[in-house]
Amino acid sequence: MVVGPETRPGEGAAASPLEFQEAVREMGEARMRPEVLCEPMPAPQRIAPYAAALSADVTVDGVDVSTGRIILLHDPAGNDSWDGTFRCVAYSRAEIDLDMITDPALAEVGWSWLTEALAAHGAAYASASGTVTRVATDSFGAMAEDSGTAQIEIRASWTPQLVDGDLDIGRHVEAWGELLCTAAGLPPVPEGVTAMPSRRGRRGSSH
Repeated sequence: MVVGPETRPGEGAAASPLEFQEAVREMGEARMRPEVLCEPMPAPQRIAPYAAALSADVTVDGVDVSTGRIILLHDPAGNDSWDGTFRCVAYSRAEIDLDMITDPALAEVGWSWLTEALAAHGAAYASASGTVTRVATDSFGAMAEDSGTAQIEIRASWTPQLVDGDLDIGRHVEAWGELLCTAAGLPPVPEGVTAMPSRRGRRGSSH
């Protein structure tokens, strides 16, 4: 998977700092479960001088069960609100059982899916913030016979930290991929199984 960096108009991709180019390369080398189909997407150009983004769908038996995106922002001058020069911004949305929508612990559990995924992948971070939203949909009139649906949406941002001198952004992307799978209700990958990179049009495999 090739991830292309984007810069503000007039700056040009060739002018991107080497540390950002390395981070983008690590994004493209992140290993995802075979259910995750991931591809580059246009990144916002007005939030930071440099940005790169990925989108993904989690598909089980031909059905999309969750979707999301992750954006890597970089400002070489630093950003006081980030407490660093890089920032990850992530979003995930998944269908959940309708009876879960009234669980008062759902929001806290949903946030823990992210923090536990970051910890499991050794993705060091700081200054995390975000929201967890529960959405229930009921149908009326001609659609009254349709069963209700429920979704959980997780929006988060965090500042990746150096580990042994390396940001290793791939770990953060892999944690986001795991968040998508956990939100969709997929069981964890068995210990000893390594997920291989998945690509649009070419599903990954595990061994």
